[in-house]
Amino acid sequence: MDMNKVAQGGMVLLGCGKMGSAMLAGWVRDGLPVASVWVVDPYPSDWLKASGVHINEALPANPAIVLIAVKPQMMAEALPVLTAMGNGETLFLSVAAGTTIAYYEGVLGAKTPIIRAMPNTPAAIGRGITAIVGNGVARADHMDMAEGLLLAIGQVVRLANEAQIDAVTGVSGSGPAYVFHLIETLAAAGEAQGLSAEMAMQLAKATVAGAGALAEQAEETPTQLRINVTSPNGTTQAALAVLMDEDRGFPALVPRAVAAAVDRSKELAGG
Repeated sequence: MDMNKVAQGGMVLLGCGKMGSAMLAGWVRDGLPVASVWVVDPYPSDWLKASGVHINEALPANPAIVLIAVKPQMMAEALPVLTAMGNGETLFLSVAAGTTIAYYEGVLGAKTPIIRAMPNTPAAIGRGITAIVGNGVARADHMDMAEGLLLAIGQVVRLANEAQIDAVTGVSGSGPAYVFHLIETLAAAGEAQGLSAEMAMQLAKATVAGAGALAEQAEETPTQLRINVTSPNGTTQAALAVLMDEDRGFPALVPRAVAAAVDRSKELAGG
């Protein structure tokens, strides 16, 4: 995106851990001057210290955007520092899990443009996907700015309402862990069938990564791709008979797992 507006107004990062650092690195690659970035973080990383951004210095009065990337348990202590920037033109973009738009409005003011985002961990290599939703004050240009910034770490989708954040958490927010566990169990199964641990893990990682890339790039649906691999009465069909069992396979297991994550997301948000 065009970084001029952000560069001119300045950007403040409240918290800059792994996710914040991944985003900042992407923006700097896209042309954001480090001199226009202010970071508030009690434990800045060595990478951050060497990046050239302002760290724990006096903040600009009205930055173009504030990225909130602190852990939820630190929010009550960290956010009030920025209260003076509320109810103005400064856009607040939150990637903090479990913190609602209503909470931010309560601290910053109801006239504050706020966009809540739910990224996921593949953002660290620019392969994430982030869902965003804004409050009633967030204008179209605010949404465009947030989307443009978040494209630095992967794909972006826009939600119809904030309630959908919980479902996004269950699918893509927590989803990478489900896939990592699939890799673990697939590799363990290969080892149990006589492969070395190292080879089984290499095969499992490459298979999951390759299948995911093919699913994204192919014109066919994942359903058709599955059918393409499945020869009648062949090896794949034998395995899928187990995995696709409606009572004990993926059709029963995955919805339960996602629902558990969604329910917990609602609990954490106080809903």
